[in-house]
Amino acid sequence: MPTTVTCGGARALATQRIPLNFFGSSFGLAGLAGCWVTAADQGHVSHRVGDALLALAALVWLVTVVFYLRYVLTTRGAFAADLFDDVASPFASLAVITPMALASQGVAPYAPTAGKVLVDIFLVLTVLVGGWFTGQWIYGPLVLDRFHPGYFLPTVAGGFVASASAATVGQERLAQAMFGLGVACWFILGSMIMARLFFRPPLPPLLMPTLAIEVAPPTVGSVAYFALDGNRLDIVAAGLAGYALVMVGAQVRLLPAFLRLSFAASTWSFVFSWAAVVTTTLHWNELGRPDGHTVYTYLLLAAITAFVGGIAARTVLALVRGQLLPKGA
Repeated sequence: MPTTVTCGGARALATQRIPLNFFGSSFGLAGLAGCWVTAADQGHVSHRVGDALLALAALVWLVTVVFYLRYVLTTRGAFAADLFDDVASPFASLAVITPMALASQGVAPYAPTAGKVLVDIFLVLTVLVGGWFTGQWIYGPLVLDRFHPGYFLPTVAGGFVASASAATVGQERLAQAMFGLGVACWFILGSMIMARLFFRPPLPPLLMPTLAIEVAPPTVGSVAYFALDGNRLDIVAAGLAGYALVMVGAQVRLLPAFLRLSFAASTWSFVFSWAAVVTTTLHWNELGRPDGHTVYTYLLLAAITAFVGGIAARTVLALVRGQLLPKGA
């Protein structure tokens, strides 16, 4: 049986079970980097900040992979248990989705061939992982009350991030296919997840942050569509934005519940989702160019950076205190 957290810092990570939602931290940092890269591409800030954040996200991803592999390779049956866990397993997909985004934004601009190869490798892995989970959900018995918005990650987030990544490295037809994958899975899973949220008991506290993922499909889909369609505003972009506005409004209503939550690794569920909201808004702001649009860009960057910085600081504090992992993890 796993032991409780009795030591701080990296030693705790080296000796404890590593929950799959730990991969949300590198995914969130990649999302923040995407905000800065978008603003840099628009000419408002230096690319150095985005590049630094991409490097940080890559480092966090690598450290998480190393500690997770150490855990599953030294604990019999741990990997299978994680993959068949009907609550935590969808977060495993972030292990292959995150490096795909990092390669397209951080490697391809400087080494196009290497970037394209890395995107293709992790895109294939993303599709395979998404297919495996879809088959598992069909094959294995699922309890509706254990459904949560994290189920969007393997195929919906995976499809849209794959689409944006493929478009960024110049693979338009592949990007179109991945966009279709994301849209189809969004429609199918979205109806089931929303039915569970509407008609069944509330999510337990540790899963409440996954409600933020509800804003991700229309916003990550928007980012993918902008990359695929030459950064233009049209009826599809407008339709995605309309649904995103409804989901952002729902988040405002959920704010009292969010404020009551204690900090946990699952808090990182907020980060990529809201980073995608900011990135989408940056696109609309630049294309629409309202009065003061440059000021709005800086305000958006400041807000999302402060938000993510606060969560990162709280994570480091919990790690130093040996509180990052729950008791009995």
